Parts: sequence; structure tokens; C-alpha cells
Amino acid sequence: MFPQQIDVALSVNGEAVEARVPAGRHLIDFLRLDLGLTGAHAGCEHGVCGACTVRVDGRSVRGCLMLAAQAHGAEVWTVEGLSETGEIADLQEAFVARNALQCGFCTPGMLVAAQELVASAPAPTREQIRERLSGNYCRCTGYEAIIDAVEAVAQARAGGAAR
Repeated sequence: MFPQQIDVALSVNGEAVEARVPAGRHLIDFLRLDLGLTGAHAGCEHGVCGACTVRVDGRSVRGCLMLAAQAHGAEVWTVEGLSETGEIADLQEAFVARNALQCGFCTPGMLVAAQELVASAPAPTREQIRERLSGNYCRCTGYEAIIDAVEAVAQARAGGAAR
């Protein structure tokens, strides 16, 4: 018989967390319901929309496809933690400056995915930005403003002029 509850110990936004969670609880639900970190959203719950994107051990993952138990021993960062450290401040400012957000539902996942891209590819092309963000859906803003914002940050971080 499988256990109904699982003990997990992990780091969330730089702080140690220990909890007993239902065995089938998804990471996004653990973060939102148990820890009150509501920045990332549970959208489609099938890993398609990207609204639940968080960083686990340095890589962005879909929180709706990962169980909380799978994060045992992991380092998890949410948009709240990335905001508090200032790591995504330039992306947030660029999203506002270029009107790359409206309702905000997709924005946390977009920011986490965009940060992973610009940190790993210092000068991504617009096509690379489109490809990387293609798994994050936006139904309000349209993608050009989002791509413009990410491109501007990538150029600024690389020391070039933003367009």
C-alpha cells in the first residue's frame, strides 16, 4: 500500500521548508495552498500554458506536472523569491515599460522562463526568445511586447543598447 502522506524537505526562495503533504499534491498546489506563494498560477493543469512555471534546481519546470514529493531535497524559486532578490527586477521593469502585461495571469511564468533564457543565452535572437516562451500562453497582451521586453533586457545585460 502506498503512503497517503509524504514528508518533504526542500529550500523555497532560499529558506528551508519541511512539510507533510498528500502523496499526490502537485508542487504548484503545495506552493500556493500550503506555503501561500500565489505568484505562479494553476492554469491548465496539464503543463501546456506555463502559468505554473517555477525554478527547481536551476531549471524552469511546470509546477502542475511535478509532485511536491519530487521536490524533496531540491532548491525551488518562485516569482516572489526572484522578485525579492532583485534577480528579475530588470525584466519586471521592461514588462511594465513595454506594456507586456495586462491581466498578469501569465506574467510570473513568463518572467521565470525569460530569466532562464537571458541567464543562459546572453544575446538571444527574437526567434530564440519566441521559441523559449512558446510554452507560455498569454491571452491578453500579445507576444510582440513580451518579446520586445525580453530582448531589451538581454541586450542591456549584454551591454548593448535596447531597441
